[in-house]
Amino acid sequence: MSPLSNRTVATIGSGVMAESIIAGLLRGKLVGPGQIVGSEPRPERREELTSQYGVRMVASNLEAAAGADVILLSVKPQTLTKVGHELGGHLKPNQLVVSIIAGATCRVLTSLLDHREVVRSMPNTPAQIGRGITVWYATPEVTEEQCAQARVLLQALGTDLQVEDEKFVEMATAVSGTGPAYVFLVMEALIDAAVHLGFPRHVAHDLVIETLEGSTAFAKATAQHPAVLRNMVTSPGGTSAAAIHELESGRLRTVLSEAVWASYRRTIELGSELEQGLGLNEGVSDATNGRAASGARSKTSTARRPGH
Repeated sequence: MSPLSNRTVATIGSGVMAESIIAGLLRGKLVGPGQIVGSEPRPERREELTSQYGVRMVASNLEAAAGADVILLSVKPQTLTKVGHELGGHLKPNQLVVSIIAGATCRVLTSLLDHREVVRSMPNTPAQIGRGITVWYATPEVTEEQCAQARVLLQALGTDLQVEDEKFVEMATAVSGTGPAYVFLVMEALIDAAVHLGFPRHVAHDLVIETLEGSTAFAKATAQHPAVLRNMVTSPGGTSAAAIHELESGRLRTVLSEAVWASYRRTIELGSELEQGLGLNEGVSDATNGRAASGARSKTSTARRPGH
């Protein structure tokens, strides 16, 4: 029996990720359409979701949340404060709130909602086809039963990974959350390079997509370290060795590391801005940002040191 059996799920905000969760829950028969209610300000969007999934859609966030066992917060960060003030003081004990809002810390969520049973999570784009990975953290007040409910909810997006420290959700935002952007950029660059060689664009597209997908599947199936797999295709004096020399000369590893650190710093800044708006981070955000910046400088300096 699913931990969500005989439970109701409310989605506050019904964008792409919320729809992905709705679709995943229904596809896996973890809940029925009658167990889901969503809030959405646009009438046409409400009609679209009701027509496609048979779920109940309402305009009011409060109406959606009332009586729900699990409440999914999937609004944009810039509207979180408004939505939080709407819901704050109206949530009941034993209602679980699961947030997928980038940068929204547990301090922000619990303060805005005046509610302690909160899960902070970070999914990524492949979740839209049920192939994502979501990293999540539960506050101490979340029960084991509620953790099971959160796990099932987030598994509707793909793989889930529960962590015991909230900082890992912030780190995951920079790695897995932003990760598809890195992959898509590499994908785009490889396709353009293939076109430059002379391939028709549709052929270049298929070559690159299948190569990336096959390489990922091979890495997963073998469970070997990436360096071992790379060595398999890098013969002395061969074509791969020549290509890798150019990539290393262009500081590929360092640039990727700096990109991850930049994303992490921005994640910390988003959380700090939200906390500052609520007057929560006096004397806290500067220290937090300082640690992130210090770590980034240390990482960058190590990566650039001659001989590394």
